[in-house]
Amino acid sequence: MHYSVLIVDDEQELSEYTCKYFNMSGVSAAYALDQKSALDFFEENTCSLILLDINLGEDSGFELCQMIRAKMNVPIFFISARQAEDDMLLALSIGGDDYICKPYSLGVLLAKVKAVLKRYEESKSNVESEEPKNLVKLGKVTIDLSKAVVIRDEEKLPLKSMEFRLLVYMLNNRNRIIKKEEFFEKIWGSEFVGDVTLNVHIRHLREKIEEDPSNPIHIKTVWGSGFILEDAP
Repeated sequence: MHYSVLIVDDEQELSEYTCKYFNMSGVSAAYALDQKSALDFFEENTCSLILLDINLGEDSGFELCQMIRAKMNVPIFFISARQAEDDMLLALSIGGDDYICKPYSLGVLLAKVKAVLKRYEESKSNVESEEPKNLVKLGKVTIDLSKAVVIRDEEKLPLKSMEFRLLVYMLNNRNRIIKKEEFFEKIWGSEFVGDVTLNVHIRHLREKIEEDPSNPIHIKTVWGSGFILEDAP
């Protein structure tokens, strides 16, 4: 069975209430309370978005994220009471697409989830309907839009869901400064996104595209404004 959202959180009352709230609001949701239950869920089900807590009793949400990422590429939003920047950076570095701090408003969370689900399904449909050889050259790398991979020196580097959407948006708006607020609105569908989240995804893209990520020639920072994707040689 396919669900829009899987909530993985060891706080049973919160998980049940959030799940019920989502379902009543037209977003099909299921929940799991630990790592094993989450992995068991995927034996017979699929989902379009995962809300994942860091603390899962004796288990770690970080570890579960890595296990999920090894098998699938759906958006993963970490939800946690931890507010240290180190935790946010680690969550985003291992495959998380966003980081939401507890406590949160269910209404705001639902709006954020709906926006991301809409964009995820739209991008998925667009990719599936494209021709198999939908290749874009960017300097010395090739981007295969039909497979969401960057090809560099004959090596295929898979793009995570948010990385892919960010890159496609920049390709469609190349040579134009894109403000951070525009990324938040167009990619995440929410103004409730921190600079840390965007900056980590940009860094990951540079690591896959740039020959020297520390001195990018394609994805450049425009200080005080945002970023620009340039067709450098």
